[in-house]
Amino acid sequence: MRYFIKLAYNGTLYHGWQYQPNASSVQETLNKAFSVLLNSDINLMGAGRTDTGVHAKVMYAHFDFETSFDIAKLIHKLNSYLPKDIVVYDIISVHQEAHVRFDATKRTYEYHINTFKDAFLQEQSWYFHQKLDLNLMNEAAKLLFKHTDFQCFSKVNTDVNTFDCTIYKADWKVENNKLIFTISANRFLRNMVRSIVGTLVNIGLHKITLDDFNTIIESKNRDKAGFSVPAHGLYLTEIDYDYITK
Repeated sequence: MRYFIKLAYNGTLYHGWQYQPNASSVQETLNKAFSVLLNSDINLMGAGRTDTGVHAKVMYAHFDFETSFDIAKLIHKLNSYLPKDIVVYDIISVHQEAHVRFDATKRTYEYHINTFKDAFLQEQSWYFHQKLDLNLMNEAAKLLFKHTDFQCFSKVNTDVNTFDCTIYKADWKVENNKLIFTISANRFLRNMVRSIVGTLVNIGLHKITLDDFNTIIESKNRDKAGFSVPAHGLYLTEIDYDYITK
C-alpha cells in the first residue's frame, strides 16, 4: 500500500527537507520516526525540497508499507515521538502509482516580512524596516502572469529540463505589521520565490522600474534579477492533488 503523509514543520533547526549525510534534515528525522514505530526501514519521498531555514505549513510525503496499521494511533505515536517542530496531520491511503512530487498540480508559497522588530519573529519572518511601495510591488507582481520562462529567478547550474512555470497567483497584502507575498504555480525553480521577492523589494524601494522588471524576466539572466531574500521568511503553505480533498 502507498500512503501520503500531510505534515508541517518549522525549518529553523534543519538543513532543509532533503537528507544530507552531515546535517540534520526533516526527511531524515521523519524516516527515523516511521522506521522505529513501524519496525521497518521506511524511506519517505517528499513533494519537493525546501532549503535550510525554510518552513512548511503544509508538506506531503509518501511511503510504501504492506502491513495494515491503525492510522489514527500511528499519527498520535508519531507526534509524541517527533520533535516539537515537526507535526503529522494525516496519513492518507492512495493508489499505488500516486506520487507526491510528480502528481502535484499546484504549489503555494508565502513570504513574510515584518516591518517592526519583533523578538518572537526572528526566525519566522524577515525584518525589513525600510518603507516599501506595496502598490508598485503588486503592479510588478501582475507582470509575472505575462511570462512562463523564469530562468532569471532560478539558481544557476540547476539540473532542470525547462525553466517554464505557470503562475496562478502572485500578490502582496498587509497583515498587522507584516507584509505577506503569496505566489502559486504549477511548479517552482530552485530559489525562485526568494529571488522574485528580492527583485520586488527593489521595485518597492524604487531602485528599478516596472519596465526594468519586465526586461529582467526577458533577459533570462540571474545576475540581472534582485538579491535572494533570507530563507527564514519563506513558507510552503499548500500543495494540491486532484485526488486529495482539502
